[in-house]
Formats: sequence, structure tokens, C-alpha cells
Amino acid sequence: MEFGIFIQGYVPGPKAHETEAEHAALLHEAALVECADRNGWKYVWVSEHHALAEYSHISASDVFMGYLARATERIHLGSGIFNLSPRVNHPVRNAERVAMLDHLTNGRFEFGTGRGAGSHEIATFNIHDANSTKSEWDEVVREIPRMWAQKDYTFQGQHFAMDTPHNVLPKPYRKGHPAIWVACGNPATFGKAGALGIGSLGFNFSPIHDMKPLIDAYKEGIAGCDEPLGEFVNDNVMITNAVVCMEDRDHAREIVTRHGRGYLYSLVCLYHDTFPKPAGAPTWPEPPVAMPADAIDWAIDAGYLLCGTPDEVCEQIAKGHAKVGVDQLVFGMPTDSVSQDEVTECLESFGKGVIPEFDKDPVHSTTRYRENARPKFPMFNNPPPKIDTIMS
Repeated sequence: MEFGIFIQGYVPGPKAHETEAEHAALLHEAALVECADRNGWKYVWVSEHHALAEYSHISASDVFMGYLARATERIHLGSGIFNLSPRVNHPVRNAERVAMLDHLTNGRFEFGTGRGAGSHEIATFNIHDANSTKSEWDEVVREIPRMWAQKDYTFQGQHFAMDTPHNVLPKPYRKGHPAIWVACGNPATFGKAGALGIGSLGFNFSPIHDMKPLIDAYKEGIAGCDEPLGEFVNDNVMITNAVVCMEDRDHAREIVTRHGRGYLYSLVCLYHDTFPKPAGAPTWPEPPVAMPADAIDWAIDAGYLLCGTPDEVCEQIAKGHAKVGVDQLVFGMPTDSVSQDEVTECLESFGKGVIPEFDKDPVHSTTRYRENARPKFPMFNNPPPKIDTIMS
């Protein structure tokens, strides 16, 4: 099992409308990625959201990852996600920025794809029917690998077209291309991801025990994948969860019960209106429900939370995530009512005391999968013209 974090430019409360606070929040999250890189975490997923005040202020995630590429050495940088709707991001622009990030990260970029967070976000681009983006994703995701491979790319589709042959540049760095992923929320999408041979991004808010049928659907799909969408199979299920891992058990449990914890979840329920919402879940501006101390063990046992010392968190992962078959476990670092020093301690404690117990391979799984890349498309659709080069 591999581990990662995700960041999104979370700026809660009135400070979301203060430019200095917004600036500080973005730099704070960049510092968390640098800390994760130093402490053995393999992945960071960077959100792309639009007009979701407080919840996420990272709209240009490719710019953010370009900044991170120079500040980190080993951690893989993933788009969580790039929206593939041509009405949001033109397919050529997505192909270009993926390949550019592949170069600037020295092959450390992960291509996470999706269709947007909910009705409010996609309405930013005058999209008012969420179902309309399904066929857009299906069309675009199959064309981007062809853009990377061919030097005279053309296409006539339902949602976009390129009439005149063009060489979309740059091409990905070295062999193959970045691993492809898709955000998944239901069994059908998990199964579809597996059948396409791409990774599944489970940005979920369900207890881990409820995720087993979805993971099983993915694994069944990928077992039958004879023709992957890209040049190789990326057999990976990423699942999100919450963690508070501290050297002192009482400190970890005290953090979980602080006033204000859970505010982020109330924003999730507001913006992610395509996700199933549990009965009684608070939706902004309803105040979050504080967790009483006597409910912590219940939350841990139910699979909603990892909490405690590194040894305790190891035991919790072994009982839950390891048993249901998670390939990559990812956390949004606790930021509600938590200091930067405490978040840093959580990253360091987990990195030193938990990751080595589960991740024995120093090489990223997606790096190993990419080594198996095989070309799928001819370099040219038509015979290239004979031109005498003027350059050696």
C-alpha cells in the first residue's frame, strides 16, 4: 500500500475573502507537500475546482504543480482532477499541460481526470446538465493518448474537432506517458475504470468498510482488461480517509474533538451535490457537529477515521484498508482547528512510523507500470512528406 495527501486551497470562514489569508493558505499547503516529500509520502493530489468559495481556491492546479515540481524531489504530483469537458478545458490544452508537467516533474506527474465536483462548479462554465459531461469524458479521454503519440493529429467527434493535422507539443517525457486515473463515485464507474485499465480515484467520504464492493468492482473490471485505454495498465485504487497521527495518543484524540472540526465536510455537502449524502449530514451554513470523546472509538471501528499513535494507526489500517484491498491511501491533512506545527507532526509521525510498515517498495507503482508501456498508435496517420532537414 502506498500513501499520499491531497490539497485544494482550503480557506474557511470570512478569511476566504481576504487576499492575504488566501495567499497564506496556498503557501501553507505548498509547505505541507514539501514536508510530505521529505517524509516518505509518495503522492500528492492537487484539486482543480472553480468558484467554490472556502472549500477550494486552487483553480489553476497545473500552475500550482509547476511550483511544487521545483520544491520537491520524489513525491508524485497528481491532478485531482483535470476536468475533461471541452467546455471547461479544451482537450488539446489538457494534452499539452499533462505532457509539460511530465517534463517539469521528471516523470513524476499523475494524470487524474474527471467531470467536476457538482452543479455549482460546472455552472461556472454554463454547463447545467451534469449528465452531458459523461459522453464528453468518454470521447476526450480516448483521444488524449493519441494526441501524445501522433505528429499529424486530426479528429472529428461529437464534442470537439481538429480539422487540420497538428503536432500537439510537447510529447510526454521518455517512455509511455503519465499514468491515467479517473475520479469514481459509484460501482459502475469503478468497474468502468478497471475495464479501461486506468486508476480509480475514490475521493469518497464513506467509511472504508463500505468501499469493499466498489474496490471489488474495480478489480473485477481490470482483471478482464485486454486493451487498456493508454499504453499500459495502471492497476490502482486510491481511497481517501481522515487521519490524526501524533506521537501522543491523548493529543491526537483531543484534536479530533476540537470545536470547528467537520466544517470542511459541511462544504462538501454543499458543493458535491452529485454525491450521496448521509441522513443528518450538515450542509453549510449548518454548523458542523462536534465529535464527543466517547464517539472516537466508534468512528475508528466504523472506518470513518484513523486516530492515535503511529502504532495504533498501523493497527487500524491493517484491520480496515489492507483487508478491503486499497492500493493507495490518501488524506486531506487536518486543517480545521489545527496548527501548522500539528499538521507537520502528523505528516512526520505517519511518515516515520506508519508508511514503512506497509510500503516496502521505494519505487512508485505507477513508475513500474509505465515501464510496461507499449505504443498503441502509429506516429503518423498519413505518410509524412519527404523534407530535407536543415538541422543535424
